[in-house]
Amino acid sequence: MVHFEYDDGGRAAAGFKGGAGDCVTRAITIATQLPYREVYNALAEGNATQRLSKRTRQSKNRTGIRTARHGIFTKRKWFKDYMQTLGFEWTPTMQIGSGCQVHLREDELPKTGRLVLNLSRHCAAYMDGVLRDTYDSSRGGTRCVYGYWTHRHIYQ
Repeated sequence: MVHFEYDDGGRAAAGFKGGAGDCVTRAITIATQLPYREVYNALAEGNATQRLSKRTRQSKNRTGIRTARHGIFTKRKWFKDYMQTLGFEWTPTMQIGSGCQVHLREDELPKTGRLVLNLSRHCAAYMDGVLRDTYDSSRGGTRCVYGYWTHRHIYQ
């Protein structure tokens, strides 16, 4: 099991209301301690300027519109570049055909550091052994971690 703490990443304090599919924004905000609005604007700009592909043509609500409310395509090059500029490094934990090797559990994740976890249809912040999100997304320690971004710098 993993210890859980509620954290909206400053969404409410930034003036955002209601529910949204902004887990990527929240996770990055929590891990970097940057203002929610700053991260949201950067991700919204990435969404607005990314090119359409055969997979994203169907998702008009997430491509070509300046918003991060409906999710982010985290496999896009612009997103990976953005994470690297923030000081993150990617660690894959699952390969094609390998099955789930790492679960959202204390004994299977690094004990220290600031991580942005890539889960099935969700992202969450994991800091020094504590899952920080708007709900306990660990599924009792059974949720698969596809990979995670590790932050190389500590913000003060």
